[in-house]
Amino acid sequence: MLKEFKEFAMRGNVIDMAVGIIIGGAFGTIVKSLVNDVIMPPIGLLLGGVDFADLFITLKQGEVAGPYLTLASAQEAGAVTISYGLFINAVISFIIVAFAVFLLIRSINRLKREEEAPAAEPTERECPFCLSSVPLKATRCSHCTSALEPA
Repeated sequence: MLKEFKEFAMRGNVIDMAVGIIIGGAFGTIVKSLVNDVIMPPIGLLLGGVDFADLFITLKQGEVAGPYLTLASAQEAGAVTISYGLFINAVISFIIVAFAVFLLIRSINRLKREEEAPAAEPTERECPFCLSSVPLKATRCSHCTSALEPA
């Protein structure tokens, strides 16, 4: 059983998947920072200083009565909240990741299309009499001088 597990774990697909998961996790951290530290502050500034992370609805007051200025203070007080600002951040993060994956797949597809370029049209054909190569437009074979049908 140990031998079979080793064979499974050392397959190329499993290792590629592991590398993809590790890179994906690191990429997720970068995207989270991009959203929280670069994109959201200017949007919040445009909306009058609103921090999306602090947009929430209090369903039930905590031990200390509200109003709560931040989500952290509401959670610290034990209030039950709907944190829709965090959801907005998550949606924006998803859109950025989806767009990055789209660009990656688009690039890969473009490379595949270049590899699968149609073969060039033939410029020569085979003489049916001597089997030599002759130009497509030739009416006589240059090797055996046989009359050829037009291409």
